[in-house]
Amino acid sequence: MDEVVIQRIGTGDHGALGALYDLHGRTVYRLALRILGDPAEAEEVVQDVFMQVWRGSMRYDQGRATVAGWLLMMARSRAIDRVRAKQARPIGDGTGEITISRLADAGAGPEASVISGQAVERLKAALQDLPKSMRAAIELAYYEGLTQSAIAERLGEPLGTVKTRMRTALQKLRSTLAPEGTL
Repeated sequence: MDEVVIQRIGTGDHGALGALYDLHGRTVYRLALRILGDPAEAEEVVQDVFMQVWRGSMRYDQGRATVAGWLLMMARSRAIDRVRAKQARPIGDGTGEITISRLADAGAGPEASVISGQAVERLKAALQDLPKSMRAAIELAYYEGLTQSAIAERLGEPLGTVKTRMRTALQKLRSTLAPEGTL
């Protein structure tokens, strides 16, 4: 159904853009808000994403992602660009301990509408099974788009340590989730 809506947008159908927004606007907003923490900026990201869809719906490649996945990828990229542009301050609490509650809340994130609920629960469980230091590095990379060097600086850890933690965390996630085809 989403693919048909994208095709209609390509023909200049304003109603199709509205339908796509009705289907996915809230999910795109929730991801942007989760990354940015600012409702006004999240709304701007949503507007940017749907304007890009309007101008470039022909760029959608159904072989690479679902429509929802494509929208979320654009939202994530734009939100991270905004975070980088304003050079976000560290979110540490001054004790060297990273505060990750803002990054990974216990509620269902926007990804829940893209992948099955069961897969989301498995992913959450797998992330919770990771040591806090590994989970923090993975979340900083995903939600803030930080490089490994920036993560090392943010966490006050050597770059080699961060690289090892991230590689190990991704291997653990793959081994936990891959047997059932999640990753």
